[in-house]
Amino acid sequence: MTTGSHPKYAWWPYRALAAREAELGRAAQARGGWRRFLYEFVRFGVKQAWACLFGGLMLALLVGSYLWYPKDAALARYDFLVLAALAIQASLLLFRMETWDEAKVILLYHITGTAMEVFKTHVGSWQYPDAGFLKIGEVPLFSGFMYSCIGSYIARCWRLFDFSFTRHPPSWVTVVFAVAIYANFFTHHYFPDCRWIILALLVPAFGGTWIHFRIHHHYRRMPLLLGFFLVALFIWFAENIGTAAHAWVYPNQQDGWRMVSFGKLVAWYLLMIVSYVMVSFVNKPQNYPMRLS
Repeated sequence: MTTGSHPKYAWWPYRALAAREAELGRAAQARGGWRRFLYEFVRFGVKQAWACLFGGLMLALLVGSYLWYPKDAALARYDFLVLAALAIQASLLLFRMETWDEAKVILLYHITGTAMEVFKTHVGSWQYPDAGFLKIGEVPLFSGFMYSCIGSYIARCWRLFDFSFTRHPPSWVTVVFAVAIYANFFTHHYFPDCRWIILALLVPAFGGTWIHFRIHHHYRRMPLLLGFFLVALFIWFAENIGTAAHAWVYPNQQDGWRMVSFGKLVAWYLLMIVSYVMVSFVNKPQNYPMRLS
């Protein structure tokens, strides 16, 4: 049994589905060939969707509230999004679809993300055009949950895929990178931008690191830096949807929606490092091979 389906964390309908899924897994394993490949492919997609639960629900709220939320409602759209995000987070904990350790990481990321949002809106990097009461400065509190979605995804993937690593950098190295990246998001407005230097230094630090993940019985692997890029790419796609839903806007979108610049993809890639390091405070990187549970 994987840690992702452990009764301690599972909602009871999920446990029933997990039992049925285990039967399908045994049948596919016994037959082998394309059936086994198809089963693992679908299982991988389902696990990814399960890991994206928080982020997917938040994105659906952004789009749905943009399309259908009443313009003259007594509760502003932004305030509705804050309360809805709190309800989602509480439900995930209540139904044991998220652990308290994961919630702590999400809270930490919410705080650091909100702090950056306050600064970035102050210097005009982007803005939140709609009204709302639940704000810090010009930043609606739901924005912190958008960062929390990333932390939630990484933490849930770590558990669902039983991550382990080869040639992982020491924890102090990852912390130095996370601090440098986070600080650069602020300092580059006043001093030279160091993001390209940081990116260059990531190659020798993480270039030999492989992440091993278990879809079913067997581990697969990929370079960790590639994994960061793939997640950052999907976050960039989600940001395009979020700005199209007018949740926030960049200066070049004031007169109408335009695709978010590819430069933001670099920013999300770097922010992935910060997210990963925060999650690693709770889920300590284990060396591969690790003993299966």
